Amino acid sequence: MPKNHDSGRMRHAVAANVIVILLSVVLTLALMAVMILNAPIISYTDSDHFNQISQISITKYFKTRKPMQYIEGKIVPQKTEELDMREDIAIDLNDGLDLKQTIEGQFTILFLGFDSEENGSGTLHDVNYLIQFNLLTASMNILQIPRDTYMPGYTTSSTGKFNSIYAHGDSSKTSIQRVVDCVQESFGIPVDAYVTTTCDNVAGIVDIVGGVPIDMPYPVVFEADKTIPNGEHVLTGEESEWFLRFRYGYQDADIGRVQAQRIFMVAAMKKAISMNTVQMFSAVNKVYDQELIATDLSIEDISRIADLAGTIQMENVNVFMLPGESAWANGQSIWSVHKSAALDILNEYFRTQQIKLTDKKSAIVEYITEENYQSTAYDNSSANFEDIDNGEEGRPQLKNNYKTKYYNVDEDEN
Repeated sequence: MPKNHDSGRMRHAVAANVIVILLSVVLTLALMAVMILNAPIISYTDSDHFNQISQISITKYFKTRKPMQYIEGKIVPQKTEELDMREDIAIDLNDGLDLKQTIEGQFTILFLGFDSEENGSGTLHDVNYLIQFNLLTASMNILQIPRDTYMPGYTTSSTGKFNSIYAHGDSSKTSIQRVVDCVQESFGIPVDAYVTTTCDNVAGIVDIVGGVPIDMPYPVVFEADKTIPNGEHVLTGEESEWFLRFRYGYQDADIGRVQAQRIFMVAAMKKAISMNTVQMFSAVNKVYDQELIATDLSIEDISRIADLAGTIQMENVNVFMLPGESAWANGQSIWSVHKSAALDILNEYFRTQQIKLTDKKSAIVEYITEENYQSTAYDNSSANFEDIDNGEEGRPQLKNNYKTKYYNVDEDEN
């Protein structure tokens, strides 16, 4: 056999050996990295469990850390003796959620959306939701609290409004704790976690997820050069901000805006459900990196909650607005709660494992008493996401002059 053939075979053999060695090194390094990342080598103090120190892996550390908690701080959970649990509830109930819960079988998040520093103070929480997952009924219930809700006992602001509690509440407490205490003492719903953001940051979040597909039932003219057409459309972050802030064209102004936000919530939930785990995890990381939210939830917590939300059917997601009516107090437009109607909703949908919240136990204040109600139109303005998505419920009433100018429909249509 010619010598050049032998030398060629030798070169191929050497090359093959080099490739095998390189692959072995790469695989070894990869295995070492996996072992290191998942080995319990970091001392971690869990302040949620009485400062218990444990050894966790690097991977676990990055999943469980709460990098956005420093903005608002921790919240103090409601005491067990204050929960008024029903006696027939099993004390050993385990729903398998693996999150820190005040009541097993449910998880409640307080969401606050603040006004813009550019167009406001930046400290008024004009969007207020209580979002409760009920694992026993595979449902989710959302309570919308109008920003003008009259809560004079929790704020030093002359307005007495709910949206001023964060900035003007009890000075001995953190800002977020002031709002949490008001919610727990007024509505009897224990808060497990919170998420806060601003209307400016909502735009950034929407852009991170690639926009929110929506079927707009009517056009929105936020300003002359800031419009959203009706029909199928993918809202950009900027357009989402316009839609969420818009109220000029609604008959009931801020209450109309609260109702319109339901349409966006449905569209946003559908978008979230359409995202796979990798996309969701990537989006959450970007939101954290850009500090677009403040929360005491970890990345792993949010992933669990997102997975949970994806298992709930649209018809089992219900949204309620705190019953009441508009009124004037101290020269301010307020939302006066209808206490009896509010307690009925709270007891039926949000306190399913607790005894009924009574008038005496709730800190809700009625500015207009029941015998002097002017309207009960909003005492039961509930809807579920499936009906809202189908356009059967939840739309706000448009002003006639707005419809005539921008919508071009008959005045008796909505």
